[in-house]
Amino acid sequence: MIQRIDAGHRMSEAVVHNGVAYLAGQIPEDTTQDIEGQTRQVLAEIDALLAKAGSDKTRLLRAEIFLRDMADFAGMNRAWDAWVVPGQAPARATVQAHLADAAWKVEIVVTAAV
Repeated sequence: MIQRIDAGHRMSEAVVHNGVAYLAGQIPEDTTQDIEGQTRQVLAEIDALLAKAGSDKTRLLRAEIFLRDMADFAGMNRAWDAWVVPGQAPARATVQAHLADAAWKVEIVVTAAV
């Protein structure tokens, strides 16, 4: 069975299949904030979607982080480090990317066990 969460015409915010939750890239709502604020927003949205999927951040398997500017790496990591559960960090990649909206400083994609 495939469960689609917050499904729209173009995409679902999350899809659960065979005990794994695959989240779409999450972006900040308030783009006036700095990298730490935008990252905290994205992580809060990830928390909410994982809860809808029957999971949480302790069950993260993988994270892919896209930064508009690698100069924001340290600021993003401050927010990430405050959020991730010690000893429960997922496999992770961070890259610089040309994001779809110039105001977005970060986009994060995660996969988690359910």
